[in-house]
Parts: sequence; C-alpha cells; structure tokens
Amino acid sequence: MKKILFAASECVPYLKTGGLADVVGALPKYINKEEYDVRVVMPKYKIIPEALKEKMVYKFNFYMDLAWRRKYVGVFEIIEDGIHYYFIDNEFYFCGNTPYGSIYEDIEKFAYFSKAVLAILSLIDFKPDIVHCHDWQTGLVPVYLKDLFSGDQFYHGIKSVMTIHNLKFQGIWDLKTVKDITGLGDYYFTPDKLEAYGDANYLKGGITYADKVTTVSKTYAEEIKTPYYGEALDGLMRARSNFLEGIVNGIDYEEYDPANDPFIPFHYNAKNFRKEKIKNKKALQEELGLKVDQKKFMIGIVSRLTDQKGFDLIDCVIENICTEDVQLVVVGTGEAKYENLFRHYAWKYGDRVSANIYFSEERAHKVYAACDAFLMPSLFEPCGLSQLISLRYGTVPIVRETGGLKDTVAPYNEFESSGTGFSFHNYNAHEMLSIINYAKSVYYNKKREWNKLVDRGMAMDYSWKTSALLYEELYDRMLS
Repeated sequence: MKKILFAASECVPYLKTGGLADVVGALPKYINKEEYDVRVVMPKYKIIPEALKEKMVYKFNFYMDLAWRRKYVGVFEIIEDGIHYYFIDNEFYFCGNTPYGSIYEDIEKFAYFSKAVLAILSLIDFKPDIVHCHDWQTGLVPVYLKDLFSGDQFYHGIKSVMTIHNLKFQGIWDLKTVKDITGLGDYYFTPDKLEAYGDANYLKGGITYADKVTTVSKTYAEEIKTPYYGEALDGLMRARSNFLEGIVNGIDYEEYDPANDPFIPFHYNAKNFRKEKIKNKKALQEELGLKVDQKKFMIGIVSRLTDQKGFDLIDCVIENICTEDVQLVVVGTGEAKYENLFRHYAWKYGDRVSANIYFSEERAHKVYAACDAFLMPSLFEPCGLSQLISLRYGTVPIVRETGGLKDTVAPYNEFESSGTGFSFHNYNAHEMLSIINYAKSVYYNKKREWNKLVDRGMAMDYSWKTSALLYEELYDRMLS
C-alpha cells in the first residue's frame, strides 16, 4: 500500500475560496483505494462550519519549536469515505474570519502549518511515501523535509510533489523576517534557493526542493517557462523543466450532472438534450425577466469579475456583444468597474442582459444548463473548471487559447466537422468578438452542426477519474 499525504490550506467541504479546495477535496476520492492510502491535512480554521467541526475527533496535542517560539499544535481527525482528514489546531493562527489575511500574518501562519504537517506524522503513525503539497502555503514542506527533519530516521525516504495551482501567488516577504520566522539557516536564502529579487519566496522554495513539480494543465506547464506567464520565476521553471509536468484538473461528475442536478428544473442527457435542454433556457428567461424566446442565442458567464478573466476585452466590445439577437447572463462578483459595467447593461437592455452580481451555486448551475454558449476569454488560466462544466452540460465554450482552456476545448473546424467549442488566440477584443459572431452564425444558420458540437462536448470525459489515473502514474514513477 503506497501512502500519500495531501497538504493544503483549504479543502472541500471544510473550506473553499477557490479551485484549489475542489482539487484537494475531489482528487483523493478518485485515487485507487486498494493501492493507495491517501490522507489530507489542513488547518482547523474557526470558520469551518459548525456541523463539520462537530464531526471532528480530538487526537492529541504537543508543543513545537518555530525558530525561537514554542507553539501549541492540536490535531483533530474526521474519517469520511475511507479518507482520513487531519486538522491542525492553533487558535492564534487560525481564528480569523477569513482563511487568508495580511500577507505578513500569512507568512508566519503557513510556516507554522508547513512545519506542523511534518511534525504530526510520527504521532499519527503515518509515514507517507509522498507528501503532495499544494500552492505556496505549503511551499516550506519540501524545504523543512530536507532541513530540520532530515536528521530523524523516521523522515528518511519521504518524497514531495509541489503542485502549482496559480503561479501568481507565491508567498513573498522580506528575508530578515522569514529567516526569523522559519528558523532556516542562511544557507537557504540564496538566489538558487528561497531568495528571489531580494525577498524570500515560499513557492520558490517548494519548487526548488520538491522531487516533482506539477501544474494543473499541460499548456500552463509550458507557458510558465516564458517571461509573459512565468511571474518572474520562468528561469526557475526552465531549470526544473525535467521535473515539471502538467496534469489537467477534473470536475466531480456526480455534482455536475445535468441528468440528476438538483438545482436545475429540467433534467437531460446526451441523448435527449435537443428537446429537454431548451426547457431550462425558457425557465431561466422567465426567472430573470428576459424576453422568453427559445431561439435567442444565450451566452453565459460564471466567473470572478477580474482582469485575469478577460473582462477588459468584454468591456471593450460589450455594446457589440449585446445585440438584439443575443442574450447575456452574468453570475459573479469582483472588481467594482466590471460589476457596474454589467449592472449598467442590464439596466440599458433589460430584456436581453441579466447581471447577477453575487455568487449562487444554484444560479450558476442554471446558467450552465440553460445557455447555448459559455464565454471565458481569460488572460491566463492555469486550468479552469467552468469550461469543463459547460462541456458536461452541453453548453458550447468560447475561450481564449491559454493554459487549461487550450488543453480542454478543441476549436470547431467547419471543414472536418470536428471540435468541441470555439477559441481565439491573441488577447484582443475584436478577435474575441469575431469568434463570438462566428459561433452565433453557426448557431443560427447551421443548427445540425451546432448540435454535433454539443454531442462531442458531452461525450468528453473530464471527470476526476481520468486525472486520478495520471496522478497514480506520477506517484508510481516517483516510487519505482
């Protein structure tokens, strides 16, 4: 039995701020339990829902040195679906109303967490073959493994994987403070290790010391070796390219299933979507006060409203997008300028634009089920989950060719009648607009071709099952 420990700052259903939590929550469930014992460790935040906290069983506590400090470490456990979840308890660090606060507080909080992840192992009597670390919050785990814990026989032979979910977030603070917090010697704070441009960088430490580095799509793994996407670490990514690979995320096919989705009024599948999917469209038009017209081309957006997601492109040509033969439904929150942009257009074109400036799981599911197309013009997108959900729901994605979007959406080819969506290459508003108009013309003038696009999209398998097999292969290669 191979033993794997996932270390992460968040995990569904206990706490979620983004896609990281979905990955850490879903992936362990799909890894073969007969060959692998996969466990998860995360902080015991005050804001974890009470109903989940009540399930936690207290295991033990001890005191741990963090440089010159003595810190309490409590350990709680939940066993769910055969998976052990461990929660590291320390009210000083984890009692805030959000999991992440000011970066200078987070730097100490996640140095503590990274060290505690390793310190509890001998006490829970679980020696992992591999510690699988996620994002900068666990970047010090591979470093501590090679340093403070290297003298202890128990830790010999433990390997580490560092998964980068978004290279933009790196955990950067000044060298002097980080030395003081972590208790690591000067040896570690040089340009080939944790030091970067005069500061200390947690993610850089993790990438440098991990035995393998993964990102959440093949294309993103290539992109981050270039200055444009590399967030000032492109040199390091090129240096470690032999240890770097991309494995695309999956989605939970039980949670996102148009045949059984509790949030949508009419269920459908790949066989009957031509008749049944359209009923969801009419229901959503009625619910949102849009003109009820099942023939209208409806575009959905479910997203954080930020520059990274390409909203400056939409801002540029929104008047051209919101023409009379299109309906646009937006769900999400973010930068005020984009929230107000959609509010304004919903006021200006009340019968064809709906701005839902909040996040609702139910409304999001209804948009995936009702719309004809789904727009994702991201500047960069390590993996992206929305395009995978829209394929599952027979909603044709229109995306920019970057990161996971490029890996998962095959562009429509009218000559070969192939592809699962529409895509454009350059980060350019008018290129995006022309591909939207192209999609619209196929929808209105070549309905059979459109339905074949939907058929091919719904036939794709982007469940966690597929991704889990690739992670299993990675673990096997590391341990062989």
